[in-house]
Parts: sequence; C-alpha cells; structure tokens
Amino acid sequence: MTINVNIQEAKTHLSRLLEQVAAGERVVISKAGKPVADLIIHRAQPITYGLLSGQLHYQDHDLGEIDPEIQQMFYGDVDAAP
Repeated sequence: MTINVNIQEAKTHLSRLLEQVAAGERVVISKAGKPVADLIIHRAQPITYGLLSGQLHYQDHDLGEIDPEIQQMFYGDVDAAP
C-alpha cells in the first residue's frame, strides 16, 4: 500500500510515517501535488571484498618508479638550464 502525504504532513508526522514504512508501507512525499521523494525501508548493501580478485594485474617493478611524462607535466623540463 502507498501513502501519499505533502511536505508539511511529512514533517509533522515523520515518526508515525517511519513506523508505517518499517511495517512495509511506502510513503510518497509531494510538493504542490507533485511527488518529490519516496520513503521506503532501508536495505543495507553487503560489502563484498575482493570483487576484482584475479582481474587486476601489475608488475611489482612498475610501482615507485617516476614516470618521465608525468614529471614533465608537473615540473617542466628538469634537465633544462635556468
């Protein structure tokens, strides 16, 4: 079942509306007769670790090396005389 309320009613009766949402109702909050928000039950999304495990590959020796192109972008030509 869907309950439609205006913003003022939602502000006045928020606790009651949240209880109804917790009981499975859906609340639509409207402004000037146009729906702007839905109150629905919160469903936590589980965190999945290692989602890209085995899909990303890199060379250990690539880490920590200075990339000359990026060095040039930040500092200009470091070998040029001032």
